[in-house]
Amino acid sequence: MARQEKTLHHVLSRSGDANVRFEDLRSLLVSLGFIERIRGSHYMFGKNGVEEQINLQREGDKAKPYQVKQVRIIILKYDLAQE
Repeated sequence: MARQEKTLHHVLSRSGDANVRFEDLRSLLVSLGFIERIRGSHYMFGKNGVEEQINLQREGDKAKPYQVKQVRIIILKYDLAQE
C-alpha cells in the first residue's frame, strides 16, 4: 500500500486526527489533484470542481487536527477517494 493510500485510510477512518503527519497530508492532497500554493506558513490547496479552499498549517511535524477533519469532509463530500 502506497504512503498516500495509508494516509487516506487513516484520515477517512477518523482514528486519531492529531496523529497525521503534515507532509503525509500535504502529499495526499497533491496526489488527489489539488494545486498547492504556499504563503508564509500557510499551505493552500485548490482543485477544479471543489468549491472549498483547504488551508493547512504545521503544528510541529503534524497537521492540525481540525484541518485533518476539514480534509476528510471535503474528500467525502466530493467522493475524491475514488479517483
